[in-house]
Amino acid sequence: MKRFAQLYDEIDRTTSTNGKVAALVRYLADAPRDDAAWALFFLTGRRLKRLLPTRLLHEWTLELTGFPEWLVHESYSIVGDFAEAIALLLDGRVEPISSSLLTAAAPPANDGRLPFDDPVPVDEHVADVSLADWIERRIVPLRELTDDERRLRVLVWWTRLPRHELFLLNKLLTGEFRVGVSHTLVVRAVAQLANLPTAVVEHRLMGNWQPSAAAFATLVAPESAADEPSRPYPFCLASPLEEAVDTLGPRDQWLAEWKWDGIRAQLIHRAGQVFLWSRGEELVTNRFPEIRDEASRLPRGTVIDGEVLAFEGGVPRPFADLQRRIGREQRVAEMAVNVPVAFVAYDLLEQDGADIRELPLVERRARLVAMLNALAPPLVLSEELTAPTWDGLAALRSESRARGVEGVMLKRWSSQYRPGRRRGDWWKWKIEPYTIDAVLIYAQPGSGRRASLFTDYTFGVWDHGELVPVAKAYSGLTDAEIDELDRWIRRHTTGRFGPVSQVEPIHVFELGFERIARSTRHRSGIAVRFPRILRWRRDKPASEADTLDALRALVGTASE
Repeated sequence: MKRFAQLYDEIDRTTSTNGKVAALVRYLADAPRDDAAWALFFLTGRRLKRLLPTRLLHEWTLELTGFPEWLVHESYSIVGDFAEAIALLLDGRVEPISSSLLTAAAPPANDGRLPFDDPVPVDEHVADVSLADWIERRIVPLRELTDDERRLRVLVWWTRLPRHELFLLNKLLTGEFRVGVSHTLVVRAVAQLANLPTAVVEHRLMGNWQPSAAAFATLVAPESAADEPSRPYPFCLASPLEEAVDTLGPRDQWLAEWKWDGIRAQLIHRAGQVFLWSRGEELVTNRFPEIRDEASRLPRGTVIDGEVLAFEGGVPRPFADLQRRIGREQRVAEMAVNVPVAFVAYDLLEQDGADIRELPLVERRARLVAMLNALAPPLVLSEELTAPTWDGLAALRSESRARGVEGVMLKRWSSQYRPGRRRGDWWKWKIEPYTIDAVLIYAQPGSGRRASLFTDYTFGVWDHGELVPVAKAYSGLTDAEIDELDRWIRRHTTGRFGPVSQVEPIHVFELGFERIARSTRHRSGIAVRFPRILRWRRDKPASEADTLDALRALVGTASE
């Protein structure tokens, strides 16, 4: 635990990518293998499910510090991260564990050990316990305990850990662990440590693996090691096209497809089993049994990249319909009738057990077409747009909204399937967004490096003299604008609701979004998709922001 906290601090303190990679390599080389596996679990964005409600941590902080509630709230407001706020509030202000904190259980035994199954004596430094031991023997078992038993353990840990380790513990307890290192740098570090190609490491880190010494050994084993049958490949991502489309060169060098609005996914048939992985590395096979069943007819050793869509009569349905199935683990058969889906395939990554990602797209596509000819819906081929000129393709793109798509995808016929976002071969040529002018009404702190800044914003539009929330946005402002807005929010907060600050309704922002639809889940009756800030409208007073009626009119346009 102590070593991992030191790694976290070292990564957080440097902006050098080489420095981050070097720190990771040192840690992974020296740490016990089960610790290294857990470290990679968290560093690659995985997390434990929340083990404790924030309410309990708040109550125990008040109990242990004796501070008034308003001071804890103010501290959190300033820091912007609850785990860090607790660590700072407790730092140097609390004596090590004493009998007064053990009122919920028996006092320590005669040998100095705690009155629960913790092998570390009271006077020993708990930070010296391994990371794996912390997770597996202390933190995860909290799920099975009563609140009083949890309280006892957490208070003991809080009084025995120094601030950096206490901060890390709180991050793990709340399930909000984030660190300032990208997935790409983690892959580089493992590849350097194991002397493996980064593509191999990327692949092995995908999917559903459980942290253990054995898992880490498999990860760093020579390239000939067998892989888990369910494991997907790292996704190849497109970059937004910001230049004129004719700057890409001859039209016939590019495959053009619709940009579908669904769940990016990989469909796998290996070892007699079918797996459907979302891009977020969630296994969703059983939520879409119709896709699973048809995919069982694919040849074994097949991996297809595509999109899960709400799809009926050859036409995509709104993403909101698909959301009704995404969150359903029960009543799957009923939902399958109400919301039919399709897996729209657009790339073949593995055939007969062989990785074919290095082949040019033109060959992968030909093989995919031949394979899908033998299958039926809900497995369908992504349509190739055959307009022979860029002008003709632009005319098709203008029909995107009417067709229920987001624009056009452009993929160079000669391109290989590379992990990540590599500019030059894959582009997304999206339609111009819908736009509205909305008023900032709420703000809350971000996460990671932005945990001390207000960066998550809620915007409203006018409805009969009242501002009604219609969208949340987290991106679009420059660092300088974020700093300026953060200072303004702190001076103009008019109310607080947990981490959320209500602010004076003064500032207007132009928001862009891809889709708009009616919704019974939102107070406004409107749901927008992919909202982001386009610009700060300093030239416009709040009274001139858009109205809810204007958004309702956009819904009518979108449905025409």
